[in-house]
Amino acid sequence: MNNPHPSAQQAIVIGGGIVGVCCALYLQRDGHRVTLVDPAAPGDSTAKWSCGQMAVSEVIPLSKPGILMKIPGWLLDQKGPLALRPSALPGILPWFLRFLACARTSKINQIAQDMARLTQHVYDDYAPLLNACPDKTLLGDRPILEVFDSPAGLAHERPHLDLRKQLGFKSEELDGAAIADLEPALAGKFQHGLLFPDWRAVNDTEGFIAALTTSFIAQGGVRVRQAAVKIDHTHDRATGVTLADGTRLPAEQVVVAAGTGARAFFDTLGVNIPLAGIAGYQAVLPQPGVEIRHSVIYADGGFCFAPMTRGLQIGGTLEFAAPGAEPNFKRAEIIMEKARRVLPQLNTQGMQFGVGYRPFLPDTKPVIDRAPRLHNVVMAFGHGQLGLTLGATTGRLVADLVAQRTPAQDLNAFSARRFALIGGAA
Repeated sequence: MNNPHPSAQQAIVIGGGIVGVCCALYLQRDGHRVTLVDPAAPGDSTAKWSCGQMAVSEVIPLSKPGILMKIPGWLLDQKGPLALRPSALPGILPWFLRFLACARTSKINQIAQDMARLTQHVYDDYAPLLNACPDKTLLGDRPILEVFDSPAGLAHERPHLDLRKQLGFKSEELDGAAIADLEPALAGKFQHGLLFPDWRAVNDTEGFIAALTTSFIAQGGVRVRQAAVKIDHTHDRATGVTLADGTRLPAEQVVVAAGTGARAFFDTLGVNIPLAGIAGYQAVLPQPGVEIRHSVIYADGGFCFAPMTRGLQIGGTLEFAAPGAEPNFKRAEIIMEKARRVLPQLNTQGMQFGVGYRPFLPDTKPVIDRAPRLHNVVMAFGHGQLGLTLGATTGRLVADLVAQRTPAQDLNAFSARRFALIGGAA
């Protein structure tokens, strides 16, 4: 029998989160022998501590108009949905300056268009990966809701809704009766909302990643539970990866999909990319005592109710902190205070807190590109809050780059070189 992938090679993917495992699966589909390297257990990653949404129209960057005026408030109000630790400001100032440069309307529109070219393919790209998993309920079939305290919140979103509509995404306005019909637990609490019919939510963020990892291993993949500490190379090509215990794994292709952990390899890859880890805090209630049917974004509260098989996950607040700073779980406590105001009957017995460090770039677009210095290394990181959404799409694009196929989507907008200074390296 002829080999359908005559050029199949040994590939190593550094990073076993949602982006890494999807890259591994797509490389595997191309016939490569793939080893996935990550020190954590399958599913124990940044995306575990997320709202679990396929947020296909969440293409508007964080740098929305008026963002500059909000920074003093972030410094003063540590209870807000987006906080900035004062101690982090000096170190993150260069990142912020790049971030603010993306606040122009023309730049926001361009970023949204770039991101929409990727998110429009999310479900098609996940389909073959999920079809290979025995559990057919990993991705739910219910849309996502967003609720507001007043008409002002909805009016503030209208320009963004118009842009999303221009890009082909859908939304429907909801009144109090419609919200109550969809979510009886919220009856009488909100009179203004949105329905996103083209969004979906996974049934459990940890379980979703773990199931894809199990599928990868069942199809012959190898997962090594260790940290990669070095990309070995000769001249302009990677030759393998060295693990924390000194073991060297040879490879003909390497993918760096390690989120904020990718920073450890920047010197070797020949890049200087402004990648920041922004903390996102979550609380999980194993027996919440309240039925929430849909994933519900509470816009004015700055968090989301996300029903999962392991309980009700509540979170989404973001915090800028210095690299290596200890988690501030008071942020999660603040979320719970706000959640109890909406649902006083919540049962917090057995509650757990968690934090994930979202890998953000100033323009909130990921890097999907070849490494400038090592031609057989592909970089895939910086997905911010869209790692789960774009995991499979990134995997498909990475497999195209490894195979030297021309991707269906133009990746110039996701080049590492977009951060290069004049006359300098990326």
